[in-house]
Amino acid sequence: MTEAFLPDPHARRDRRPVRGYAMVTAAALLFAVNGAVSKVILTNGVSPARLAQVRSTGALLVLAVAILLIRPRLLRIGRRELAFLAVFGVAGIAAVQLFYFLAIHRIAIGIALLLQYIAPLLVALWARYVMHEPVRRRIWVALACALFGLSLMVEVWNGLALDAAGVMYALAAALAFATYILLAERAVARRDPFSVSCYGFLFAALFWAIVQPWWSFPNDAPGRDTSLLGHLDSIHLPVWALMTWMVVLGTIVPFGLVVAALRDISATRAGIVAMLEPVAGTIIAYAWLGETLTAVQVAGGLVVLAGILLAQTAR
Repeated sequence: MTEAFLPDPHARRDRRPVRGYAMVTAAALLFAVNGAVSKVILTNGVSPARLAQVRSTGALLVLAVAILLIRPRLLRIGRRELAFLAVFGVAGIAAVQLFYFLAIHRIAIGIALLLQYIAPLLVALWARYVMHEPVRRRIWVALACALFGLSLMVEVWNGLALDAAGVMYALAAALAFATYILLAERAVARRDPFSVSCYGFLFAALFWAIVQPWWSFPNDAPGRDTSLLGHLDSIHLPVWALMTWMVVLGTIVPFGLVVAALRDISATRAGIVAMLEPVAGTIIAYAWLGETLTAVQVAGGLVVLAGILLAQTAR
């Protein structure tokens, strides 16, 4: 395939929105669980940047081997496609992780997450004012509900002495997340979701290998046994087992679901449904790690869910 990524008039005639919403919902739940898994791993001498490197490289290896064994022809690619997917991997997959980790070094994780989830609004603005696509009024109301609900969940009024650089990093993470969604939507119009994900992780892994070479990796960390913390404190697992979960069910499956869902629903709606992640993440942190869940946070979660349901009814 050597042609550029051009719109395919036949690519979207067999859309199944219910399937698309279900895939993004499942991806958001898996990402949310992965947050707790990652928190456990980070207590064992693995830095956030190294964890991102393990995610990208591990996902690349598993996907590449699976595709080579089952359908190697999916990896055929032209030079113009290669350049596009390089941007997708670095500006999308790798950049989201990089800027998010930089942000949480300087500001609270909840605030960083709220700022990052401005991404669906950026996607809607791009669709309306750059691509000149119709965006129904109900979508804007849904976005407003989701952002307001997220602000309740992270309780933004409890101390907002924010570091300027941290805010800029979080906003950069939002831009990278929006870029990921938009590039993925364009990519799956011409390629299958598996090869799109594989090449995305390839370039993300190359990026991380340049930023932090593998020979400096803390090799003793994966072999350690660790407690699962919180309400699962009595259970111990090796760090490598948690890393395996993170790579397969916390990365490959949810990223693949999001990319595949973009064949059935628009990037704007996928971004809104993805806002389930911080809602589910808060609930999982409460149930697993014993983190507090206030009445205001519960109300915020319900507002986010209302926004998502509203977006789904905007035909």
